[in-house]
Amino acid sequence: MTLRSDAALLLGDLVALRRELHKIPEIGLHLPRTQERVLTALDGLPLEITLGKNLSSITAVLRGGKKGGTVLLRGDMDALPVMEASGEEFTSTHDGAMHACGHDLHTAGLVGAARLLAARRKDLPGDVVFMFQPGEEGWDGAGHMIDEGVLTASGRPVDAAYGLHVSAASYAKGHFVARPGTLMAASGALEVRVKGDGGHGSSPHDARDPIPAACEMVTALQTMVTRTFDVFDPVVITVGSFHAGTRRNIIPDDAVFEATLRSFSPEVAARVGERAVRVCRGIAQAHGLDIDVTYEPEYPATVNDADAYDFVAATIRDVFGEERFTEMADPITGSEDFSRVLERVPGAYLFLGACPTDPATAPDNHSPRARFDDSVLGDGAALLAELAVRRLGLLAE
Repeated sequence: MTLRSDAALLLGDLVALRRELHKIPEIGLHLPRTQERVLTALDGLPLEITLGKNLSSITAVLRGGKKGGTVLLRGDMDALPVMEASGEEFTSTHDGAMHACGHDLHTAGLVGAARLLAARRKDLPGDVVFMFQPGEEGWDGAGHMIDEGVLTASGRPVDAAYGLHVSAASYAKGHFVARPGTLMAASGALEVRVKGDGGHGSSPHDARDPIPAACEMVTALQTMVTRTFDVFDPVVITVGSFHAGTRRNIIPDDAVFEATLRSFSPEVAARVGERAVRVCRGIAQAHGLDIDVTYEPEYPATVNDADAYDFVAATIRDVFGEERFTEMADPITGSEDFSRVLERVPGAYLFLGACPTDPATAPDNHSPRARFDDSVLGDGAALLAELAVRRLGLLAE
């Protein structure tokens, strides 16, 4: 029996687990119900389990029957603050929370990989670390788990790391997609408060109006991108939150906005925040206003090791067929905290299409209407397990 055929036998259990998790989405670093359900799913497997101290993480180590290296497999567990409108019969029972990014599939798939590999434990030339991670959606759960020792959980440093992410749109169901080098963007957060003096809307000359200056900053940030950074090393800035005032005839004391900054190279990531802060401060000074402005780097770019990418691509083509894999032409501007792992360990991250309808028109990840075809769970689990088996085999040679 192959890992793929064994995974097909597990599919019913994995789908049931995924749908249970979908009903109880939890947000952030503390996911007690999710952690409890995953521990139940792992019960009886020959795993050394460690729970997070400051977050609801699960680190499970499978000791192979033979000595060798260590491979890490990761699945994130947290949900999003989204009110579900997918229409699924197993819809979220937690108002304002939804597994809109498919992390319920990631978790169930990693449980499947653990079961597949546990059944082959005696033949494994090394150890496998299963990284069940909370807090991917903006909480840096990977960073917290690294701080708590996930990369040395087997007693030695991890030699290779792999993870996959399902997609509700863009890619056909069951299709694997990745690329060597930079796969996803680095991200940072810009927070700005422009401070003036409020007054009556009919007499702006008697006040210090923060709104026009804040609006000028929003547009100037876009000009900064095109006039400061190389178009072939791109930057994306989006202001996603802007708040000021209470009524049309009242000039407020302040205006507040927040932006996300995305980039693809370490050099640009190191510069873009400082430049954005400088632009905002300069405009505030020109208008005679005060300003509080901060920039916080969040995640580095997700970069696939070239050799690890070749290994993943070859494995997919061998197990699933040439037609099931495509090399991406360009990286995407989303960010991912698995980048923390790939900064320290050679490895690769990839995408798996889980679209139940037409990928060109389906609602994408993070939409309240996002839907995922959980029939891909077997192949996702099989691939993770196959990567661990084959990589441990190469490390033992």
